[in-house]
Amino acid sequence: MTVQIQDSQIEAIIQQVMAQLGSANGANGRSPSPLPRAAHYRGVFATPDEAVKAAHVALARFRRVSLTQRKAIIQAMREAAIENAQKLAQTAVQETHMGRVSDKVLKNLLVAEKTPGVEILPNDAYVGDDGLTLEECAPFGVILAVTPVTNPTATVINNAISMVAAGNTVVFAPHPASQNTSLMAMDILNEAIESAGGPPNLLVAAAEATIEVAGELMHHPQINLIVTTGGPAVVDAALRSGKRAIGAAAGNPPVLVDDTADPVKAARDIILGHSFDNNMPCTSEKEVIVTAGNADALMAAFRAAGNVCVLDPSRLPELERLVLNEKRSGPNRQYIGQNACVILAELGIAADEEMRAIIVEVGKDHPFVRHELMMPVLGVVRVRDFEEGVETAVEVEAGLRHSAIIHSSNIYHMSEFGRAINTTVFVKNAPSYAGLGFGGEGHTSFTIAGRTGEGMTTARTFTRIRRCTLVGAFSAV
Repeated sequence: MTVQIQDSQIEAIIQQVMAQLGSANGANGRSPSPLPRAAHYRGVFATPDEAVKAAHVALARFRRVSLTQRKAIIQAMREAAIENAQKLAQTAVQETHMGRVSDKVLKNLLVAEKTPGVEILPNDAYVGDDGLTLEECAPFGVILAVTPVTNPTATVINNAISMVAAGNTVVFAPHPASQNTSLMAMDILNEAIESAGGPPNLLVAAAEATIEVAGELMHHPQINLIVTTGGPAVVDAALRSGKRAIGAAAGNPPVLVDDTADPVKAARDIILGHSFDNNMPCTSEKEVIVTAGNADALMAAFRAAGNVCVLDPSRLPELERLVLNEKRSGPNRQYIGQNACVILAELGIAADEEMRAIIVEVGKDHPFVRHELMMPVLGVVRVRDFEEGVETAVEVEAGLRHSAIIHSSNIYHMSEFGRAINTTVFVKNAPSYAGLGFGGEGHTSFTIAGRTGEGMTTARTFTRIRRCTLVGAFSAV
């Protein structure tokens, strides 16, 4: 039986995490203790080739594991991820210096609980005078999973459950800045797999995490499928490899607030979604587009919220110089995933860790709107009406087809915007993370393949369809 995460449990987890971190852990909950060495982890090999060969050997053993035992393995992985959710969150913030520990705990719990397992794999049967034909899900084999720095443990847990449930083995290529955290997550899952009777090395990685290692793995002859969760460059590399590739690339999700929306609820939901883990999930609200009839009310609701700083427009140039790169073509990496209070301190504005976001009004062509910042800085754009709002949102989303959000009480507006923006994830009247199954129905995934069209990936995504036909020895009743 899987563990259900209730609202009361979520709050208790947050309080427990913060209490255990203590005041000495720094603004982002960083721990001063040293990180373990990668060599101590299960499934880590000296070279990429050794890692792939070990995964290939493990695959031969895993083919003989029954479906019942595979279910037990997945359950053990879930339980291990839940048990270690806090430790993994703390290690991720310690290593990457990005995000909030309490939010990363929730992400780890979400993927452990709501990533589908073996139960989502379909089987179709056709019975008639000519016999029996089955169409069943078969594994790809050895999968290369390239994982990001923004959601290192959640993506490893999510990918591992989905890919192993589908009968595959996995070679992880983590982002260099989150290598240790990613390998720790892999080690914990490998231990759970073996404790449930599974073979060793279902999950493997090379000891070194570099662009060159990832490139070598993409072209290794025994890699059957490439799955990339990250920026455009790594997805482009996978698609150029000549192999089947699933790409979950960056997004720039707009949130549209029309005249019919409840401004207080919209403001609250936008703050929750935008500031979750300091805006690092690709589904998070990156810019707000609000119609003129509701703009003043929405800004007033932001000001009244208490946990955001609505910046005076006169301070905008200072903020730009701080959080944008020199070419104003993207974020200053120094502030990606940082708490809002860290950014505000550089502006001479005192705030504590309860401050969730910095909000400022800008034009639609401003870099805060056009570029994914992945930090709690939110640009708000005023438009005349709903039609201009849709046009603006589609323009700034830039065809990434990732995520979008609307706040409205007009069902026709919801439908029109959904068809126009045509994103993989579309959330109505809720924080963006509802689209991940957190406070919303449905399964979760942290590999959202909008680029290549698979959408919210599951075990089914990582399978091939195998047709098995029996003729002459079976007939319809």
